[in-house]
Amino acid sequence: MKEKKVSKKAVSLADLQNKKASGDKITMLTAYDYSMARVIDEAGLDIVLVGDSLGMVALGYGSTVPVTMEEMIHHCRAVRRGVNRALLIGDMPYLSYQVSKKEAVRNAGLFLKKAGCHGVKLEGGSVMAPTIEKIVKAGISVMGHIGLTPQTATALGGYRVQGRDLESARKLLEDARAVVDAGAFSLVLECIPSALAKIITGMVPIPTIGIGAGPHCDGQVLVTNDLLGLFEKFTPSFVKRYANLAPQIKEALDDFIDEVKRGVFPGPEHSFGGGEELLEELEAENK
Repeated sequence: MKEKKVSKKAVSLADLQNKKASGDKITMLTAYDYSMARVIDEAGLDIVLVGDSLGMVALGYGSTVPVTMEEMIHHCRAVRRGVNRALLIGDMPYLSYQVSKKEAVRNAGLFLKKAGCHGVKLEGGSVMAPTIEKIVKAGISVMGHIGLTPQTATALGGYRVQGRDLESARKLLEDARAVVDAGAFSLVLECIPSALAKIITGMVPIPTIGIGAGPHCDGQVLVTNDLLGLFEKFTPSFVKRYANLAPQIKEALDDFIDEVKRGVFPGPEHSFGGGEELLEELEAENK
């Protein structure tokens, strides 16, 4: 594959807005540690999201709900060290912004102050609009998120497509307008019909980022562990696996175990030579 040139210029909010205007698609992936963040950043992704999905793919929780602010800040700080050019967004975990606007602003600020993020993402439409507005007025960039909102999926009837009927579709249009009016710089659309995502994308002046929302959004996001085939517990139907690394990793581990047990590894090429004279002297001293 031909090596592509990746601009070293830092991605700005203006760049994302320009991409929407020009039709140049925005790319976003998740990262939870330094090594993966560095690879993603060097690949040329526009946005790196430290998603609360880390609760499931990195910490082994059954959902995103148990994730704490401390865990998010810890992982954001690690990712920050690997990101030099992409826009870095921290996902606000459950109950870090729902209790009060004052607490929401304080917690959002920690993503910038302690972890070096460029902005935060939070779930919710019209109900959360006043909170988004308060955070934005504090000088913190906010990415909205409507449709399927995993933190409150139970209240939505589980992990299923949203906006299939006229009433719920109208509600999502209302949510989108509210998030825009509150000052968000972009909007994630999760698990909604492609046709509805197209309407919202054409209606709002800010970039939309789709996940399970079809091809008409201004950009796309996936959980990196899903994209690479590293998370085997389940794979959402909207995910495309661009690699299937888990079986390859298991095969490599099996080979390691086998070679260690057979004495094949480490071989001469993995060992340090020399020291024979020193060894003879030590043997003589210990006779």
